[in-house]
Amino acid sequence: MSELMEMNNGFEGLAEFDLGALFADELGDMDVSFDRIGTPGSGGNCFEVPGENPGETDSVKEFTGVILYHHAMNFYYMDAYNGMKTDPTCSSRDGMWGIGTPGGDCKSCPLNQFGTGANGGKACRNKRRVYLIREGEMIPVLLTLPTGSLRVFADYVKRLLAKGRKPSGVVTRFSIVRSQGKGPAYAQVQCRMERVLTEKEREAVSNMARQVKEIVQRNELRIDETEMVDAETGEIRG
Repeated sequence: MSELMEMNNGFEGLAEFDLGALFADELGDMDVSFDRIGTPGSGGNCFEVPGENPGETDSVKEFTGVILYHHAMNFYYMDAYNGMKTDPTCSSRDGMWGIGTPGGDCKSCPLNQFGTGANGGKACRNKRRVYLIREGEMIPVLLTLPTGSLRVFADYVKRLLAKGRKPSGVVTRFSIVRSQGKGPAYAQVQCRMERVLTEKEREAVSNMARQVKEIVQRNELRIDETEMVDAETGEIRG
C-alpha cells in the first residue's frame, strides 16, 4: 500500500489504478463499502473524516477533494426519530424509484411534495451522494449532502459548467456554515473551487471517475442505508 500511496502525487497516480482489481485482490469476498465523511447535526460545525485507523475519525472544519460522481438519494421515515439508527421505510438509490413503503415513482409520490413534511418541507428527505477522492489516497470516500445543502451544491456545479469545467476537473474545498430556514438553524455544506487540475491529473481522475460510476451503478459495493437522524432538525446525517 505504501507504494500505491507514493504513486498518488497530485492525483496523477490514479491514471493506471484499477479499483476493482484492488478490491478483488486485497479484500476478496469481504463486505466492502466506501468510508464516509460525516456531516454535522444541528449543533455542529465540523465534518468527521476517516482517520488513519479503522473506526477512527478526525473532526475538521473543511477538507478538499475531487468530485468523481454524484447522484440523488431519497429517504422516507414513517416513524419519528427515537434516538437509534433505523432503516428507512422507503428509500431510493437514484432519486427516481423508491423501494419500500410506499415505493414507486419518486417524482409523483405524494410524500415527495413540499408541504407534506415539517416546516413546509417534504416528508421524503432528498439527499445527494457525492463520491470524492482526496489527495494522497487511492480509494474514494462518500459524502452525503443533507437537504439544506442541495441548492448550494447545484449552484456550484452550474457555475463550474458555465466556465467550461466539470466537477471532476477541479479540486473542491468543502466547508460548513450555519444557516437558518423556517425551522431551527442547520449546518449547510459550502463548496468552492480550490484549483483546476492539470491535464495529466484530469486524465488520471477521469479513469477513477469512470470506475466509481460503474461500481455504484452496478451496486457492487455495500451502501448502508441506515442513517442517523438529527433529533432537532430531522436531518439525515451522512
